[in-house]
Amino acid sequence: MSNELRRVVITGAGIISPIGIGRDAFWSGIAEMKSGLSKVERLAGTALPHDVAGEVKEFDESSARKQYFDSKDQKKSIKIMCREIQLGVASANLAIADGKLELDAIDHTRLGVEFGANQMFSPPEVLAPGAFAASNGKEFQFDRWGDEGLTQMEPLWLLKYLPNMPACHIGIRADARGPNNSLTMAEASGINALAEAYRIISNNRADMMLGGSTGTRVESVKSIHARLWDELADYGDEADPGTWCRPFDATRRGQVVGEGACTFIIEEESHATARGAEILGTILGIGGSCVMDINGKADRRLAMVNAVTAALRDAGINPSEVGQIHAHGLGETQADIEEADALATVFGNALPNIPVTALKSYIGNSGAACGTLELAASLLAAKRGLIPAVLNYSQPDSNCPLNVVHGEHLTSSAKVILNLNVTAQGQAAAILVSAA
Repeated sequence: MSNELRRVVITGAGIISPIGIGRDAFWSGIAEMKSGLSKVERLAGTALPHDVAGEVKEFDESSARKQYFDSKDQKKSIKIMCREIQLGVASANLAIADGKLELDAIDHTRLGVEFGANQMFSPPEVLAPGAFAASNGKEFQFDRWGDEGLTQMEPLWLLKYLPNMPACHIGIRADARGPNNSLTMAEASGINALAEAYRIISNNRADMMLGGSTGTRVESVKSIHARLWDELADYGDEADPGTWCRPFDATRRGQVVGEGACTFIIEEESHATARGAEILGTILGIGGSCVMDINGKADRRLAMVNAVTAALRDAGINPSEVGQIHAHGLGETQADIEEADALATVFGNALPNIPVTALKSYIGNSGAACGTLELAASLLAAKRGLIPAVLNYSQPDSNCPLNVVHGEHLTSSAKVILNLNVTAQGQAAAILVSAA
C-alpha cells in the first residue's frame, strides 16, 4: 500500500442556522447581511441578558419530523433526541441530500461519521419530578434516588442528552459502518471533527465521512452557564439586538450565544469525482493545540498561535498564501485582543493584506457548531468570488489591528481559507481549505 496521503475534498453541506436552513437560505441570509440575533421566542425565561440570542426560530420537533427526518425510524427516534441532537441529525440529512449522496450505491464499510457537540443538559422541568420525589421537601436525599427519584424520569432519559448520540443516530441513518467518533470540545469541536475525518480519509481508512457539529447555548441550563462564566453583550435599549455581537469593534461588550448545526460530506477526491459530486473545497491542512498552565489558567493566544502554525506546516504553505481568515471573532473585549495578537504573531507583515471575516456577528456563538458554520459561510461566499462582511463593525480597535471586511462583502478571487476557533479552556483548532 502506498504511503502517499490521499487528497480530501468537501462536497455536500447541510446547514441549520439562525439566518436560514439549507444552503440557499443560509447564503441568502449572508448575502443580505441579515442578523439572526433577536429576542428568544422558543424558550421563555432564559438567563441571557434581555433574552437576546441567535435562535433557529424555524426549527422545532414538529418541523424536524416533517421536513428534515426522512425515514420512519428517524421520525420514531426523534422523541429520544434533545434539541441539540435533532439539529445535528437534521443537518446530516440535509448534507446527504445536498451532496446527492446515493446511499444505495456506496460501500458502507468505507463511510464513517465524525461529529462534534457541546455538553448536553436536561432542562429543569425534566429533572424536577425525580428530584422532588427523592427529597424531603427541603433537601435532596441521594439514598432515595434509585427507588423513588429515577422512576419519575422519562423513559430513555439519558440517551436524550448524551453528546455522542448525534453521531450514533447519523451512523444508523446512513448505515455508516466505518469509523465513528464524537468530540465534545466546545467551540473547537467542529473543526476538530473535520480534522479527524480528513486524517481518516487521507490515511485510507475510509472513502467518505459525514463530518460536522451541533450546538445550542440558548437552552436554559447552558444559558445559565453563559451568564455565570462568559462575558455577554448587554446593550439594553441602547441598540437593536441584531447589533449586539461586534467582533473586533471598539464598542464591543461581549459575545451573544446562539445555536445551529452544520454537516459536510468529506471524501477522497477521486471518489467525489467518480460520483459526479460538486466539490466545495479541498482540505489542505489542519492544526490543533491546547495550552493551560499548572494552575488551570488557559493561554488562548498561544493555543491559537500553535494551531495556526501547525495547520500551515501541515498544508506546506506560507502565511502570505492565505487569502482570508475566518476568525473566531467572539466579540469579547479581551478574547478579540488575544486573537488579533495571535494572528499578528503568525502572519507578521502579511497580516494587514489578509481580509478577516467573522460569522458570529450574524448568528452568535453556538459553541460546538460555530466552526463548521463559519467554514460553510466562507466556502459558499468564495464560490461567488466574495468574502463575507462582518456585521456591526464601525469603530476599529487599535488593540485589534486586523483587516476586517465590513460595510459590504469584499470581492476577492483568493481561494485559501483559514478557519480558526478557540475555547475558554485554551483549546484551539485550525483548518486550511482551498475553495473550489
